[in-house]
Amino acid sequence: MKEYKNPWTYQGKIFDSEDIKDYVGFVYLITHIPTGRKYIGRKYLKQHRKPKGAKRRVTQESNWHFYYGSCKELQELVKLEGEENFKREILSLHKTEGRTNFEETRQLFLNNVLTEKLENGESAYFNNQILSRYFKKDYFDKE
Repeated sequence: MKEYKNPWTYQGKIFDSEDIKDYVGFVYLITHIPTGRKYIGRKYLKQHRKPKGAKRRVTQESNWHFYYGSCKELQELVKLEGEENFKREILSLHKTEGRTNFEETRQLFLNNVLTEKLENGESAYFNNQILSRYFKKDYFDKE
């Protein structure tokens, strides 16, 4: 088991490299523990790249162990407050990139990430857009 801070969990158990098997990616939920704000995203477990000077592409494990999403606001908060203030959960595992992408989009809509509010009126999710087509600024009512 690879040691790293704040491991991902899946169904209440720590998820690690041995659990990847034939899965290609996962959909996840990151929660900022102090505020309850959340982020839903997807991550591929493997990457395909061509090493410098090589003729063929190789497949290797991605940086998923250390990943905190593509949201700059969330990444800055992790740096500022530390990884221990965040809970990282895998919601679902998928065997194709297409299924991973579909499930991420489905979860974004099911959880109303663009419109959901916390009790204090702040946005409940860090997500600012869905599919680069639907944007929080167009749907989030600040009143």
